[in-house]
Amino acid sequence: MQGPRPVVLSGPSGAGKSTLIKKLFKDYENIFGFSVSHTTRQPRPGEVNGKDYHFVTREEMKKEIDAGEFIEHAEFSGNMYGTSKGAVQAVQAKNQICVLDIDIQGVKNIKKTDLNPIYISVQPPSIDVLEKRLRDRQTETEESLLKRLVTARVDLELSKEPGLFDLVIVNDDLEKAYSELKEVLLQEIQKAQESRKS
Repeated sequence: MQGPRPVVLSGPSGAGKSTLIKKLFKDYENIFGFSVSHTTRQPRPGEVNGKDYHFVTREEMKKEIDAGEFIEHAEFSGNMYGTSKGAVQAVQAKNQICVLDIDIQGVKNIKKTDLNPIYISVQPPSIDVLEKRLRDRQTETEESLLKRLVTARVDLELSKEPGLFDLVIVNDDLEKAYSELKEVLLQEIQKAQESRKS
């Protein structure tokens, strides 16, 4: 794969991945790009096919997975989600650093491919802090909140596996977490900026 190395960000919901990603996109305009994931779920109001997700049928997605077109895929609450090679290549073709926001299972799947990204785990300082952040959002039912916390505990345990991540960022201070993230990405950011000049 040509272009700057992609970045895989993983971590439980509420760890602060989205906030960090938004800051990167704001500070480095046109340097980063998102790969658009595929899903078999129905679009939510306001979601645009090809921008938010590639909305496909289960049959289409299975066919492409069997053909080896997907870097990783998973199933959540009856729907399939995944990242296609084409989605990553589309970002790299623009000389952008492709950002993939992926769960721990996806990380393990990508390890089996030739993608060669930088693996970063974003983690909360503690499960208690994570629970408070999720409660403050007020976007979850009690049941879905508890499910997220169980998933988070498993994720945090699995992420301790030696060699799984190039960097683990404990997000207890946003500015500090952001500067750690920028530091590890600096080389790729510079490559992307250079290639824009040429």
